[in-house]
Amino acid sequence: MRGGSSKVKLLIGAAIILFALFQYYSKSEVNKFTGKKQHISISTEEEIAIGLQAAPSMTQQHGGLYPDQKIQDFVDMVGQKLVDNSVAKQTEYNYEFHLLKDSETINAFALPGGQIFITYALFSKLENEGQLAGVLGHEVGHVIGRHSAERMAKQGLTQGIVSGVAIGFDPNTAQGAAAIANVINMSYGRDDELESDDLGVKFMIDAGYNPLELIGVMKILKAASGPNKTPERMSTHPDPENRIEKIKEAIEKYKK
Repeated sequence: MRGGSSKVKLLIGAAIILFALFQYYSKSEVNKFTGKKQHISISTEEEIAIGLQAAPSMTQQHGGLYPDQKIQDFVDMVGQKLVDNSVAKQTEYNYEFHLLKDSETINAFALPGGQIFITYALFSKLENEGQLAGVLGHEVGHVIGRHSAERMAKQGLTQGIVSGVAIGFDPNTAQGAAAIANVINMSYGRDDELESDDLGVKFMIDAGYNPLELIGVMKILKAASGPNKTPERMSTHPDPENRIEKIKEAIEKYKK
């Protein structure tokens, strides 16, 4: 009887894995702005709704908005200049740029659908308008690249596989599958960062900014990470030195 039970578990586990694979691979489309084939399970309208829903809590996590409207207007101006002069203007997304009060965390990030954030900790380290354009252009690249939506689909796939393995096999095998899934997701995260750097360079050039300023941003990030930074293979972000090389290649590719 125990053997029959194991067989049933194995079949259920296999069915969960197959369903996860089907769900992921049956939903593929080509991103008309990047030309990249992607597996995405939500619409652009859903992306916008998710971003708008998550924006207040993300703002709260970083201490609210920076209380200087003049500086916020400057961030808006640079962000809008990038949007108005690039393919971002042709998308369905509504881009909003938020300067967060957080003076400790050096970071910028984008939610699905066009909600873009930069902390005051990072903003205060930037040396000029071009570097701000580099940061915001990179985040616009994440939105146009639909990286959050793509990541959600990948997480759905890997979670389905891990669940199927946990039910159909043994817990140790499931732990191994989870570790592999984590490495795969981190690798995709690094690819997203490099694609956003590439797009950021193009948006900067299109908007009349010097794309070399993005290299200055990388040097700021490298200095901020200090000597005890996480090794690249264990991080969702590539090493700033590697990003600088790729940024130089993108500048050569896009400069007129």
